[in-house]
Amino acid sequence: MLYFIPAWYLQDEWKESEQLWYRRRMRTETDDTVKQIQLFQRNDVCAYQILLLSYAPNLRHFLHRQSAFRAPYWSVFDAIQEVRRKKQAVLSFHNLNWPKNIEFVYTPFSVIAMLNREKYANVEFGEYGNPIQVDLYRNGQIYRQNIYDDRGFVSCTSFYENGQKAYEQYLTDKGVWKLCHFADGHVVVNPRSDQYLIRTQRGEHSIPFLKASYASMEEVVEEVFGAFLRTTQNADIFCAAAHGQHLALIDRKLAGRKTIFSVFGKRLQIADNPAVVQALSHGNCIIVDSEDNLQILSSQKELEAAAIVNIPPYDTRLDRGISMQLSVQKILLPVDYLTAETMEAAVKYLAAYLKENTDARVHLFTRNAAFDREEFLLKQVRRILENNGHPQEWARKENTDKSELLLDEEDQIPVLFVVEQCVDELSANKCIREQRILVDLSDTPDLFLQISCVGMGIPQILRIATQYMCPGKNGRVIRDISRLGEYLRFYLESLANWNEAMIHSYELGKTHTAQYLVEQWKEVVDSVGNRTDIAAGNRGFQ
Repeated sequence: MLYFIPAWYLQDEWKESEQLWYRRRMRTETDDTVKQIQLFQRNDVCAYQILLLSYAPNLRHFLHRQSAFRAPYWSVFDAIQEVRRKKQAVLSFHNLNWPKNIEFVYTPFSVIAMLNREKYANVEFGEYGNPIQVDLYRNGQIYRQNIYDDRGFVSCTSFYENGQKAYEQYLTDKGVWKLCHFADGHVVVNPRSDQYLIRTQRGEHSIPFLKASYASMEEVVEEVFGAFLRTTQNADIFCAAAHGQHLALIDRKLAGRKTIFSVFGKRLQIADNPAVVQALSHGNCIIVDSEDNLQILSSQKELEAAAIVNIPPYDTRLDRGISMQLSVQKILLPVDYLTAETMEAAVKYLAAYLKENTDARVHLFTRNAAFDREEFLLKQVRRILENNGHPQEWARKENTDKSELLLDEEDQIPVLFVVEQCVDELSANKCIREQRILVDLSDTPDLFLQISCVGMGIPQILRIATQYMCPGKNGRVIRDISRLGEYLRFYLESLANWNEAMIHSYELGKTHTAQYLVEQWKEVVDSVGNRTDIAAGNRGFQ
């Protein structure tokens, strides 16, 4: 059995990051564990199970969004709360125990319960329309908050004093509190319900907590997680997402067990962090998502003898896109990791090229979902345009000026710089399908954008060569940004050059398909399970 231990946390808490339906998602939910689970589920690589260390009352909804609804899982907090339910249940807020004469006021965002013309409660909903939270008020101030599990019961209730959370209680599906977590961090166990439930295929076991109180929630999680580990086999393999929230705990509890660590993006600070490097060195294998992380880990002295394998989480899928069907040529420019100097130079030379090619447009790609992000970027671009003698109106929201609508089409100044805010994978993929070329001038090119461009046959202009961009074939390496216009002309003004890059992209994509990833993972799993050398990826055992 292969066990995946994900890093699905709300900042530094042992909780999920589920949010209210009307709040903008500030970061993508898709990570390495999500993609690994999808790969294993769709390709029957081997038997697997998710080991969830965070409190996740809406886990079923999360898995459904990630196309992994039927993935088997075990949850620490389900064990703590002795929850046996597995299926979701329909829960209507009308069926809750409301006082007599309660009146419901429906707003565009939530439902407000009024009692005697005073606010009694506020009902909040998740993305699927299910009630996930009810805030209760007294004298206009919140005094209690109930969190609802998507399986149809109150899972956690928090109590407030003077508007500040004093403590929270985790409940069974029968309403009995199990743990009381106080604001200072310590946890108290209910003496009348002082056991947790470990369920396996071989049966159920009620195990008493070792202490009446704990210094932190991490101690409770570690104890219950350790009890579950005692039910596993020595041959089982654990693939843990490398994350600061649980890395030390994983290092302690999985000592001597077959362990794979998964390093993803910039999630974990590795350089100049001896404790992190020491923990990673105890694993049998380290999976990295990119050549950049491979180089960072390979440069650590403590990991010289480690098996480090580069297996990207995304596979290449053939999708011709629709850029050739559009009347404009869209240039995708990721901006999140550009320095001020690089941004200045990029806009300067892109603007100069836009004067030559009136069909071209620049799309500024950002994963930052802040409400003011678009205006911030456009303001930055307008300043650079003005400094270089170009119209500031090139960078603006379309049709924001009412007087502009009165102008004839030929008198209007076109919008040439557009902001694309793409937090989730779906919106990013939709954006990329319309792009004619990728210009990534950051030191570390965006991995997802690169792989998507390979699958869609889009040429790439990067600062460095990567495994997804072969210079002279499906892209160019640009060391002098002043040559940006020259490279753009090469691809955008010659259909033959663009088609050649597309063909090379498709050929490259054939070596990074889902089947390729499956073979890589099978080799890693077999090697760790049998403790043999690993040859997959860019690096194996020394």
